[in-house]
Amino acid sequence: MSESGTVRTKNMVLRLDPGLAERLEAVAEVEGRSVSDVVREAIAALVEDRRKDKRFIRLLEDNLAKHRRILDLLRDDRP
Repeated sequence: MSESGTVRTKNMVLRLDPGLAERLEAVAEVEGRSVSDVVREAIAALVEDRRKDKRFIRLLEDNLAKHRRILDLLRDDRP
């Protein structure tokens, strides 16, 4: 929350094919919610699923090791 007590959010642009956008709007309408609310819920669920996904964690660890090697290479003082 900010000092004024409001929840801070970040605006993002999302491009969807028209058919998916129409189905998303239908879901939001049926549930009596905003499209933004439905999208936030879906993204939160995806992120939580990835946090528990062993394959994703392995991929993240592999990427971290790769970037550490690159960082070490760039930090090396040898010409």
